[in-house]
Order: sequence, then structure tokens, then C-alpha cells
Amino acid sequence: MADSSFPILTVTAALPAVGAVVTAAVPAARKAAAKYTALLFSLGTLVLSLVTLFRFEPGGARYQFTETHTWVKSFGLHYDLGVDGIGAVMVALTALLIPFVMLAGWHDAEPLEDTAGPNRRWRPTQGFFALILMVEAMVVLSFEATDVFLFYIFFEAMLIPMYFLIGGFGDRAHAGGEDEAARQRSYAAVKFLLYNLAGGLIMLAAVIGLYAATAKQLGTGTFALQDILNARSAGKFQLATSTERWLFLGFFFAFAVKAPLWPLHTWLPNAMGESTAPVAVLITAVVDKVGTFAMLRFCLQLFPDASKWATPVIMVLAVISIIYGALLAVGQRDIKRLIAYASVSHFGFIILGIFAMTSQGQSGATLYMVNHGISTAALMLVAGFLISRRGSRLIADFGGVQKVAPLLAGTFLVGGLATLSLPGLAPFVSEFLVLVGTFSRYPVLGIVATLGIVLAALYVLVLYQRTMTGPVKAGVERMSDLKARELVVVAPLIALLLFLGVYPKPVTDIVNPSVQHTLSDVHKTDPKPALEAKK
Repeated sequence: MADSSFPILTVTAALPAVGAVVTAAVPAARKAAAKYTALLFSLGTLVLSLVTLFRFEPGGARYQFTETHTWVKSFGLHYDLGVDGIGAVMVALTALLIPFVMLAGWHDAEPLEDTAGPNRRWRPTQGFFALILMVEAMVVLSFEATDVFLFYIFFEAMLIPMYFLIGGFGDRAHAGGEDEAARQRSYAAVKFLLYNLAGGLIMLAAVIGLYAATAKQLGTGTFALQDILNARSAGKFQLATSTERWLFLGFFFAFAVKAPLWPLHTWLPNAMGESTAPVAVLITAVVDKVGTFAMLRFCLQLFPDASKWATPVIMVLAVISIIYGALLAVGQRDIKRLIAYASVSHFGFIILGIFAMTSQGQSGATLYMVNHGISTAALMLVAGFLISRRGSRLIADFGGVQKVAPLLAGTFLVGGLATLSLPGLAPFVSEFLVLVGTFSRYPVLGIVATLGIVLAALYVLVLYQRTMTGPVKAGVERMSDLKARELVVVAPLIALLLFLGVYPKPVTDIVNPSVQHTLSDVHKTDPKPALEAKK
């Protein structure tokens, strides 16, 4: 049964938050204890998220495991939680990736310098792992919240721990030395914060506007998503065309920054490039997914007519993101920035599928969010292992790695092939569905978007060729292969890429009913095939 008196959604979100407090309270000298404490709380969150996922009934109510409590009655604020199929899958993805992020970053909070003395600078282990848990709690609550204002709070709150993770625990592999690395980390963290805060402030104005509109028409203002949808279905609530469009733009702008969509993407390469590999995974595989998820939950459901009105422009921007991100990835000299621009391209595919307004497109977009999270985590974490061994993230400093570390090279290849959506690996299915769904309604845009596949093959294979093949370069000859902890991180991700590549049905069965609900909200049905239409 999906309904239960046990508040499983609250507990799933509260567990990492409590874990963050407990981890931060571990004495400074007991760094190992802090690491294992954080890992234990993340595994507990994973168990709860899987229980929610397996107990979710695709044929049942749209939102399940719901919790509703009055928060501030006079302002119409409610503590409303609930997950549809898409939300349940995204919570599970988040909880799945966090333990791998922690294991991959097991030594990322070690001292910045190896020499002892008064100038030795420390990065507190407890703080690093506590911040990761706090990000997890905020992201999970964002996927669960069905009150617009409650969602907004956690949508913005996650920026604070991310800011400190980027600025305080960034990458050490910088050609300009530690001082230049610190300066670049600070710049990337501030840029990340300013971009996302700007989007959030615009969204806040739209949230207040939505509340004012409900107060005017319903007699009492509300932020509850389900109450607004029910009132609209009953004919009691209807936004004026201009009002709906302005409110839609306020919400969409914030989500497009978070996603990120061209031309609002420029913070991402800086943030991912200056972060450690695990934090970079946290950004693009976890935090950024909140933006695309929110487009499905809030933009399309609250503002269906405005969503259809804005679709042509958004589709063009998505295609530009696909091509632009891929082209810039081809020209990168920095491994992590290459993966960052590849993610800009992939998010273009996700947004393309969402606004194609077809069942194939939106199912593919949702599946793409899952598969991109897994594939990017696999590629970026292996890239992090590679960079930490060499002390550089420049592609030119590598060569012949497969001769000295074949296991590392092999896993890097699988992660790269997943990134270019090779058939048999998970991202292929989702990318194929997105393109089919787009082509059925926007054939020209679908054709142009396929160029992103060709460019992905180019930047991934050239990256592999330059780093892994050829003669062994100086500094690479003593590189060690993957260790046991690193194999524990990479092997399950590769297994998931293979499993979902040949059998995505467990995920699609859960998300497809939610996709149909969303299409019903915007009054869209799949276009008829051309031959059938002619008859």
C-alpha cells in the first residue's frame, strides 16, 4: 500500500539533515568517525528512498505518501509533501548517488599542505561531509514538496551548503598553484551563488504573485499545489493570459538557471571546473536536476497555457544548448570543463523532451534525468581519480594511461561511451525517446538536435584517445590503477548503466503515469502518425 500513517517522506528528508548535525558534532580529531557517521546516514536515507520507490503504486493516486500540516494559517502556508512517479524516482536517484559521492571524496578534506607548521591549512573533514548531507536533505525536500512556498525555501536553501562546498573544498589541481586555485574557487562559488540567487529572487516575485491571484479569486491565498489545481479543475480559479505568462516566466527563469539552459549556463563550467570531482557530481547529477524536475511539476501544471505559449522559444533555446554545449566540449583542454559543457548539452536534451509535449518526449526526459545522473557520476568520478593521480586536469598532461592503469582506463571508457549514448547503455534509451518525441511534433528541431549525438561521439572519443592511448607521458608512468574503494564507487554505477540500457522498464513503468497526468494538465495528446492522419 502506498498510503501509510508513517511519515516516510519527512523521515527520508530529515535523516540526512540530522546526519549533518551529528557529523559536524564529531570531535575534530576523529575524522574517520565523522566519515563513517555521514556514510551511515546516507545509506539509511537510501534504504528509505528505495522503500518509497518499491511501495509506490503507478496505477494509484497521482501523489502518494502525502503529508499535510498547517504551517502558517494566516498566510496560507502548509507543510505539504507528496511524490508522484517522477518525484519518487528522483528522490531515489539522489539517495543512490550520495554514498558514492562520499566514498569518492573520502580524502578530499585532507590538509591542503603536507608540511607541518603554523602555516598548515586544514579543510575540516566533518564540515565537508556534513555539507554533503545537508545538500541531500534540501534536494530531497525539493522533490517532495507540493506547497510552492515550501519548495521555494529548499530550492534556495540548498545554495548555501553548495557555496561552501565549491569555495571551501575545491579542486587543488591548478596550474597556477594553491593561491590561484583559491582565487578561482572563490570566483566560481560567488558566480554560482549570484546566478542562482538572481533566479530565485525573480521566482519569489512570481510566487507572491501566484498567492495574490489565489487570494483574489478564492477569497483566501494558498501556495498548495493540489488546492490550486483542484480549484482550476472546478472552474473557480483561472489566471488572466498576461498574468499567467508573467508568472510562468518568473518560475521558468529560476529553473532555467538551475538546469542550466543556454544562455543562463555560464556558472556551471566554473563551478564544476573548480570543484572536486565528487562535488561536481553533486552539482550536475543532483542539484541541477531540481530545475528540470520543477519545470514538469510547477511550470507545466500551474501555467499550462503559458507553457504552450513559450514552447517554441524554449525548444529553440534547448537545441542551442545541445549544439553549443557539445561544440564547446569539443574544444576544451580541461577534463572537468569538458564534462561540464557536455552536461549543458545533455540538459538541452532533457528540456527539449519536456517541452515537446509528447509522452515519448517527457518519458525520455525523465529517464534522461536518471541516466544522466548515473553516467555523469561514473565519468566524472573516474576523471577525479585520474586527476588526483596526475595532479593536473589538463588533457595535454595525460597519455598512455591504459598501459599503466587498464582498469581505470576501461571504466573511463564505459563512462564516456554512456555519455555519448552508445546503444546498450542507459542514456541511449532516454535520448532516443526524446528525439522521437520531438521529431513527431517538431521535425526540424529534432533533426538539428541529432547533431548533438555526432558531436558527443567526437568529444568523448577524442578525450579518450588523448588521455588513454598513445605513448606514456611523463608523470603517468607510475600511475596506480583503481583501488578497492574506488572500485566500490565505480562498479555499481557501470552495472546500473548496463542494466537500464537493456531494461529501462522498471523506471518507465513508474514515471509514465505521471507523464500522462502532466500532458493532461496542458491538454496535449500525442500527434497522430502522418499516414494515419492522411486517412
